[in-house]
Amino acid sequence: MLLDLQDGIIYGPVNSRRLGRSLGINILPAGKKVCPFDCVYCQYGWTQEHLLRAKPNPGLPSILDVREAVEKALLTLEKPPAYITFSGNGEPTLHPDFPRIAEEVTALRNTLAPRAKTAILSNSALASSESVRDALTRLDVRIMKLDCGTPEMFKRYNRPCPGVRLDDITLGLSRMPDAYIQTLFSTGQSGNLNPQNVSAWIDRLKNIRPLSVQLYTLDRGFPAKNLKPADKEDLNRVKIKVEKAGIPADVF
Repeated sequence: MLLDLQDGIIYGPVNSRRLGRSLGINILPAGKKVCPFDCVYCQYGWTQEHLLRAKPNPGLPSILDVREAVEKALLTLEKPPAYITFSGNGEPTLHPDFPRIAEEVTALRNTLAPRAKTAILSNSALASSESVRDALTRLDVRIMKLDCGTPEMFKRYNRPCPGVRLDDITLGLSRMPDAYIQTLFSTGQSGNLNPQNVSAWIDRLKNIRPLSVQLYTLDRGFPAKNLKPADKEDLNRVKIKVEKAGIPADVF
């Protein structure tokens, strides 16, 4: 079953497989998936607005809206979260005011929940943008997506909108300090777990040199047919290959 889209700015705290108790922030329109990708495995289903930059519109929360929602959440939670995480209904960095919002959320964290870490789950589509990379460095943890090694698999698996190139993403990630890479492997006709893609993907990891790689597979609903979860044994074999390349990796 697919997940329901977020209907507001704040959700959770949720218990994340990778981050523990995480307070989610959605800075995209309520009830609508807005993303440069249309991934075959997305837990929110197919993308409704497939674009590279979100233009200001009444559906996007303002900087003040986000600040007030985060402040209220941090003041009313009985226990501070371990992480305050940008994620939500698509790609957070699409918001035209993302850099300012990242500053505001970080300032609130410093005052109201100083032990919490700020984080983002990003699909890396805008990693080639210097201004986006600068904004991301203001956060404590950057978990960036890279599912594919070949442009052909990237087009079929992540289904990017026009203007998004895998080589540009790889170059942008290589210029981003201290990032984590998250990769979802799946099998079946629509999956990405084949030797050619894995080998090319590892070559890209060597250029990026992330802090570590987070490997996982399908755990919720997904929209595509002919898609299946990868076995844990398969993920562990990939993990060994990544570590042989000198990069730490974990299976989730």
